[in-house]
Amino acid sequence: MPETAAVQKLIDHFHHDIPHARELGMEVISASAERTEVRLPFRPEFLGDTERQLIHPGVVTTLIDSTCGVGLMARLGRPVTIATLDLRVDYLRPSRPGIGLICSAECYRLTGQIAFMRASVWQDDPATPVAASVSTFMLNSGGPQIGRPPEGAP
Repeated sequence: MPETAAVQKLIDHFHHDIPHARELGMEVISASAERTEVRLPFRPEFLGDTERQLIHPGVVTTLIDSTCGVGLMARLGRPVTIATLDLRVDYLRPSRPGIGLICSAECYRLTGQIAFMRASVWQDDPATPVAASVSTFMLNSGGPQIGRPPEGAP
């Protein structure tokens, strides 16, 4: 469950205002300064290999990137504009057909301008991940923030 009203507002923003998250059906399970989890339901259109029923790696990468973004904002306690600088994904095993994915992300180091994240994607058991990831994000250093109009705007 969210720790604060600010984190709940971030979750609401994610569900309603992030087009790709909404279109893919991503759902924030939990979000806090320590850890965020997002669920992606299985859909046949997510398959990259229909013969073997394997989810396309781009879908997995999108889930990871989105979960890290929400997790970083939950860590900061406010919405900020961020940019993914680097995102490495290690695919550890094939996903099983017909089962959605869950991604868990945490910020393990935060500087004034860079956040370092790690994430894991699994289906039924976090101990048997489908993919693992490490990534870095740049924090906006002065431009307009998400949810705030630029200075001087009506």
